[in-house]
Amino acid sequence: MGKLFEIPEEKMTRKEAEKRIKELRKIIEYHNYRYYVLDSPEISDAEYDELYRELVHLEEMFPELITSDSPTQRVGAPPRKGFETVRHYQKMLSLQDVFSFKELDEWFERVERALGMKETDYVCEVKLDGAAVALVFKKGVLVRGATRGDGEVGEDITPNIKTIRSIPLKLLADNPPELIEVRGEAYMSKDEFKRINKEREEKGEPLFANPRNAAAGSLRQLDSSITASRKLTFAAHGLGYAEGVSFSSHYNVLNFFKDSGIPITPVVKYCRTREEVKEFCKEWEDKRHTLAFEIDGVVIKVNRLDYQNALGETSKAPRWAVAYKFPPEEKVTRLVDIMVSVGRTGALTPVAILEPVFVAGSTVSRATLHNEDEIKRKDVRIGDFVIVRKAGDVIPEVVAPVPSRRTGKESFFKMPDKCPVCGSDVIRLEGEAISRCTGGISCPAQVFNHIIHWGSRSAMDIDGLGPAVVTQLLDKKLISTVADLYFLTVDDLLKVEHFADKAASNLYDAIQNSKDRPLNRLIFGLGIRHVGEHLSKVLASFYGSLDRLMEATEEELLEIEEVGPKIATSIVTFFKQAHNLEVIQKLRRAGVNFGRAEKMIKEGPLSGLTFVFTGALKSMSRAEAEELTEKLGGKASSSVSTKTDYVVVGESPGSKYEKALALGVKTISEEEFLDLIGEEF
Repeated sequence: MGKLFEIPEEKMTRKEAEKRIKELRKIIEYHNYRYYVLDSPEISDAEYDELYRELVHLEEMFPELITSDSPTQRVGAPPRKGFETVRHYQKMLSLQDVFSFKELDEWFERVERALGMKETDYVCEVKLDGAAVALVFKKGVLVRGATRGDGEVGEDITPNIKTIRSIPLKLLADNPPELIEVRGEAYMSKDEFKRINKEREEKGEPLFANPRNAAAGSLRQLDSSITASRKLTFAAHGLGYAEGVSFSSHYNVLNFFKDSGIPITPVVKYCRTREEVKEFCKEWEDKRHTLAFEIDGVVIKVNRLDYQNALGETSKAPRWAVAYKFPPEEKVTRLVDIMVSVGRTGALTPVAILEPVFVAGSTVSRATLHNEDEIKRKDVRIGDFVIVRKAGDVIPEVVAPVPSRRTGKESFFKMPDKCPVCGSDVIRLEGEAISRCTGGISCPAQVFNHIIHWGSRSAMDIDGLGPAVVTQLLDKKLISTVADLYFLTVDDLLKVEHFADKAASNLYDAIQNSKDRPLNRLIFGLGIRHVGEHLSKVLASFYGSLDRLMEATEEELLEIEEVGPKIATSIVTFFKQAHNLEVIQKLRRAGVNFGRAEKMIKEGPLSGLTFVFTGALKSMSRAEAEELTEKLGGKASSSVSTKTDYVVVGESPGSKYEKALALGVKTISEEEFLDLIGEEF
């Protein structure tokens, strides 16, 4: 799609930019509608990205033209202290559930008896397994998104709602109603659910039980960027309240939503008879696993709105709608054994090995047991008959044992002391639910993540060492640890697909150049648990060489202000592992710098002062400011305490600024910080 406005952007007047911005917003929202609502895009992703980048550029040139309904405002609101409560225009009621066609027939009879007629028409929608939300549009612009809450009062989650790309920030309707409240469901696809749980498992975080749980948790994040990263979607299923528009039927409401750019429940059917309703329920009970998202039933609604009003509601549920729930998907089978898998971050996860059982559309032979505490809490034993749950493509889970079927031959599970992959020690730090392998740089299960971390900009900064290259180097068995990188030749690197002479030579040079990185980069690159970028600088400054750090005891480490018991244990345990030491010795043979930490200026304009930086700085990045502080004799800390001398406040400061005010710590602007360092900058 060509540009509609040919004046070069750098020469645009404000009036011309305003016109183009309005055009771009309209075009982008239209293509969002084609992509997210109709599932029928008209342009490529690259063309869409070009339009979006142009809009971002123009809004950066003319920030006064940015509005809340711009597509660029979907992501990035700063974390909030908490959620404000809002009152819904009309109460958001729950639905009555029925679990058989007999119960469904009884509901039909109550409806028809109350209406005084033999039969009426209905609308059926698959019941999405997500979190209920209400959206408010005023004059076509999205002004609020809220959770269901107690039905009358919910939480204002507008910044998070705006991150959901399927929700329009502005309705496509030419004459939008004065006000309309749209009821719907925020939900997550099966693939996205699996992706998030895989990430959480690798980080040692508790897994979400199901997509509904994941969607609800994502909506209530105080940091909207977390919500944005989880790729929720939305489907409207009802009207809450409206001014300036009226409808005769629920089916008309859904069509209005769709025409206005609001996605509706993906599977909907207008039914004239009870039998058509039942056929729809049977069809989707059988086909539920073919969908990309979870459903747990079918919602049946009386179609005509005047009939809905006549039927009314109880204190809990409308009389004009009901949820036909599918049978629970659980089976009983024998737990043959419990194996332990090692994730990319070293987290050990117990996995149930089951006698194969057919459940939820597929054969299940493995199921997660989450962690050792969960096994003890459920009292699951090897040899037990267990209840297994699996909804569609969601990770199978052991729900509970069946104690009445025990024979006395069952055995208790114990987490291994050694990693089943590399043999390194397994530790579980106090207060953590996850046990971990300590062979971080040598464990094959963790090696991919570790090499990516090793080559990152904050660690050894090896340009060109991306995921695709690392995957090939491992697959071709050219490397097995980070130390092997330093013994690769250009000829070895030419074996990487799509690598010509220049690319291979560049990566070889980047690897060799990384040998001279300062000590703090090496310490950070080792990937010791709980040792981040800042603490790596502290340890490099304190010890001066990797050899000294390797000899440190927990007692000695605890003398460092920013080192607590967990960190001390993690460091000492890491350097006790034989496999880790083998990799470190190979790094030494390769000539990697073990002891030339960057020399800090002991006397300088910031000598003896501790600084904390918060918010965005104009003249440099926060990392650059911290590095400059340390070079000039000061100390850069990541947390505010009574020992902090100055908190440097940039744009949009975070909680550190509030803590400084609470503790009475002196706050200064970026300009005042630059005055302190004077000519050194």
